[in-house]
Amino acid sequence: MNVRQHLLAGQVIPAHPLALTPARTLDERSQRALTRYYLAAGAGGIAVGVHTTQFAIREVGLLHPVLQLASETADAALAAEAATTGAAPRPFVKIAGVVGPTGQAVHEASLAAATGYDAVMVSLAGFDSADDRALLAHCRAVAEVRPVVGFYLQPAVGGRVLSYRFWRELAELPSLVAIKIAPFDRYRTLDVVRAVAASGRTDVALYTGNDDAIVQDLVTPFPVRRNGTAATARIVGGLLGQWAVWTRHAVSLLARIKAIGEGPVPRNLLTEGAELTDANAAVFDVANGFAGCIPGIHEILRRQGLLRGTWTLDTREQLSPGQADELDRVIAAYPWLTDDAFVAEHRDRWLA
Repeated sequence: MNVRQHLLAGQVIPAHPLALTPARTLDERSQRALTRYYLAAGAGGIAVGVHTTQFAIREVGLLHPVLQLASETADAALAAEAATTGAAPRPFVKIAGVVGPTGQAVHEASLAAATGYDAVMVSLAGFDSADDRALLAHCRAVAEVRPVVGFYLQPAVGGRVLSYRFWRELAELPSLVAIKIAPFDRYRTLDVVRAVAASGRTDVALYTGNDDAIVQDLVTPFPVRRNGTAATARIVGGLLGQWAVWTRHAVSLLARIKAIGEGPVPRNLLTEGAELTDANAAVFDVANGFAGCIPGIHEILRRQGLLRGTWTLDTREQLSPGQADELDRVIAAYPWLTDDAFVAEHRDRWLA
């Protein structure tokens, strides 16, 4: 598989959650089921070891087991799918999140390489006082181990503001294959798009991580200048926590957007985008400053029978008061955003 070409084609990439038992140990059965679900739903890849997987897996010795389990499960599912069709396994990208100081991030990138991951997404959380030069040196060190996906993480969940100049210089990194743009901020989203275009590169895939503006990002031809000439740039896919749930719908949504091409965007698609933002507000617990973000994802998967509960490694992380009612509201209001019937049809096989 050519990772760069696969990402440039535009994919649905769920940010993989962590399945836990009531004792808050790894629930391997449910964890495998989630990976199988994303493959069966038509996702073009998975991201593991990222915010949705819970950064705390590193503190409890779960990073290696979780990376390995997802990689092996995906490979087995792809092989089984290929055996059924008689064709070669379809392209599917595995991205591992790496965090921490440079030594830790390089070690995690090596672990990702050893467990079969195609690229690593570099979180700069914790580098609050570092200047652009230090940030770029960090990314270059990781890039020596594995192709890199840049990551603009929103400050509300541990990210930091990153300058246009940083993104412009990062775009010079030869092994940069993609950037996940997730500042939840339109100005900063434009910074990244403009910076990559200004570099002249057309081989770096732009992915939305703005769960509050998914459709808006995917349908917009962003005005840029490339090699001194006016042009447009596109965000081609999504690497999203929101797409960890209702993934079958996400695959359909991206396919419909791709089918539009450069044509006019139907108003009903823009309306669907607003519906998805409303649903995301409930899932991510925006009313409470994202406090119930991960439990909200887990609650959807629990209701579908893919997870046994909403437990997280941090016992303080729970659904916020009123969040379950908000989930009830958006599911009742927009049932077409869900994929409950698809999950119910295949769930027992994924859990086997």
